[in-house]
Amino acid sequence: MLADSHCHLNYKGVFEQQGEILARARASGVGAMLNISTRESEWDAVVATAEREPDVWAAIGIHPHDADAHADLGTATLVERASHPRVVAIGESGLDYHYDRSDRERQQANFRTHLAACRETGLPIIVHTRDAEADTLAILADELGKGAYRGVIHCFTASGDFADQALAMGFYISISGIVTFKNAREIQETAARIPADRLLIETDAPFLAPVPHRGKSGEPAYVADTARFLAGLRGVSAEELAETTAANFFTLFGKAKG
Repeated sequence: MLADSHCHLNYKGVFEQQGEILARARASGVGAMLNISTRESEWDAVVATAEREPDVWAAIGIHPHDADAHADLGTATLVERASHPRVVAIGESGLDYHYDRSDRERQQANFRTHLAACRETGLPIIVHTRDAEADTLAILADELGKGAYRGVIHCFTASGDFADQALAMGFYISISGIVTFKNAREIQETAARIPADRLLIETDAPFLAPVPHRGKSGEPAYVADTARFLAGLRGVSAEELAETTAANFFTLFGKAKG
């Protein structure tokens, strides 16, 4: 069984075809999907999909791009919404200095709010980080000093040194279809050496479709292509890679075990 640890099934253009997309995922061997929210207005729809589909779970959070629009978000709101039985993670949240669509200090405050909710709920954080390695690591370490929490660096595109520091803090690392791109040599090198018990795979659908689907709208079925490529990098069979990453999915997102 394959597990897509990060997809967006309620985005415009995806939701309208959700039934067909889920059918193709299941036909490709995908037996678990985590449906991610990026703003509060998505939460009800994301949870509703998880209520309707037994192999889909939900994550509640605010993307760093939307931090300015959620300046009043408090930990209590996240904790209350995360109490739903189909919500198994907090996020995605983090820092994105590449586009700077929200004020950096607001992104940082929003990120800390999410991490506080993780400590309170025991749910893992889904971390988005782009061009913000130093600040991301500093906040993760500082917040760990306030109490333990778990999490995953989603859609890994950072440096090998960042991976090592995140792993040292107990994080999982999730590899997306970017690893299949010809110019992703550094990501490939890191992905090849991530400890097997800390590895996840994802599509980030509808984004980042892997080779041979590059240029198309991504969907969870394509996690099978990423898994095959990653298995080759790591010198294991596609079946072993799928089994390992699916087991890791249910270990990290333990609430999904039911």
